[in-house]
Amino acid sequence: MTDNFTTTNSGAPAPADSNSLSVGPDGPLPLHDHYLVEKLAQFNRERVPERVVHAKGGGAFGYFETTEDVSQYTRAALFQPGVKTDTLLRFSSVAGEQGSPDTWRDPRGFALKFYTTEGNYDLVGNNTPVFFLRDGIKFPDFIRSQKRMPGSGLRDHDMQWDFWTLSPESAHQVTWLMGDRGVPGSWRNMDGFGSHTYQWVNAEGERFWVKYHFKTEQGIETLTQAQADQIAGEDADFHRRDLRDAINNGDHPAWTLYVQVMPYEDAKSYRFNPFDLTKVWPHADYPRIKVGRLVLNRNPENFHAQIEQATFAPSNFVPGIGASPDKMLLARIFSYADAHRYRVGTNHAELPVNAPKTAVNSYSKDGAMRHHFNAADAPVYAPNSVGGPHADPARAAETGGWETDGEMTRAAATLHAEDDDFGQARALYNTVLDDAARERLVNNIAGHVSAVTRPELLERVFQYWTNVDPDLGARVRAAVPPRAS
Repeated sequence: MTDNFTTTNSGAPAPADSNSLSVGPDGPLPLHDHYLVEKLAQFNRERVPERVVHAKGGGAFGYFETTEDVSQYTRAALFQPGVKTDTLLRFSSVAGEQGSPDTWRDPRGFALKFYTTEGNYDLVGNNTPVFFLRDGIKFPDFIRSQKRMPGSGLRDHDMQWDFWTLSPESAHQVTWLMGDRGVPGSWRNMDGFGSHTYQWVNAEGERFWVKYHFKTEQGIETLTQAQADQIAGEDADFHRRDLRDAINNGDHPAWTLYVQVMPYEDAKSYRFNPFDLTKVWPHADYPRIKVGRLVLNRNPENFHAQIEQATFAPSNFVPGIGASPDKMLLARIFSYADAHRYRVGTNHAELPVNAPKTAVNSYSKDGAMRHHFNAADAPVYAPNSVGGPHADPARAAETGGWETDGEMTRAAATLHAEDDDFGQARALYNTVLDDAARERLVNNIAGHVSAVTRPELLERVFQYWTNVDPDLGARVRAAVPPRAS
């Protein structure tokens, strides 16, 4: 039998497992006890900084199989008929910290990494088809309003509602959040959405606008506020545990992917801005088209290495898929990759969970924790005349684009005929929810709003919901207990 000796991180035999070096049994500890310093320093750094948003989450590996023919819309290799692509899916909550309960009322992240034959494609969405904002410049302010007060370290409903009511574009998402789907029964029992509008490009160079819809095959299940509050106190890791147990038991969760496809020219005259992240495209205008099936069948072997260090970035496109003029998406294309360089490290893409399965020929070099490197005679600059890799403009064009002109300006996107902030929230309340769901929505809003302390802010909240629908505003007002004079 081979002896299994403890070693230092450099592979040398460790001097002890239980006792630090000291000056006599009861004396001080010298700094040159390398093994003690190494163990403490490693312990102090064994957790990377938590994500600024989506800090609490979990995930699993699986595959995506394209079962239909959508090649008329995109030449992306993973979306060709019969192609099967390894994937990683991370679920998360937006505002909570690492130790926060899984059942807080919050949107859920739905972040997918496809390890395709043309490089990694990341689709970083949520369990809602819309979001609170339409311009990334407001994103840091929004997240701070949902986090904690700097003085007390406590979450604050005044801060949340102050931001929401001063940002009317939030109404559609807040209606989703306060409704039944604001607390999913499990990650397996919720849908996922790309949320943004993206561009697909086919082999002939034709361009289309698309939205992604992952429909759960397990069926939608939600928790009431009372159930969510009880579970939060009993099992803060309720959703994380549920996913792991289901996969371990062979109950592999699955989602069917559909896309909505808008012809390229339609966007210019569509009745509202199709790149507005606070809006959905009505299915009557652009029906869902089936693409394939996503299955999760393998739990991570090491949570830190494969989930905490996993990095997802909307900037990771592949040929046949590209961005749109969505201002939130364009901001995220910078911010996510930049956050990963800070949180995990400059060379985060070299970690096994993030590394593509295709060869990387890049002129990026050095930086902390770089462990892959080219031969000494490989050029480190481009262009060069010594055989280094070079860009292929023809392939770059396959990620699409769009036309624009005009002066540089700071302005909202061009308004279309039916652009407003409350119309789709009103439609959700009046035509999607039934009477029982509307009653639960009122109760959820009233319960949350009851924590608002400022009378003038409370009045603004009532007006916010009245703008969504006068009946909803009146019912919320009646449901919130009056303030003592």
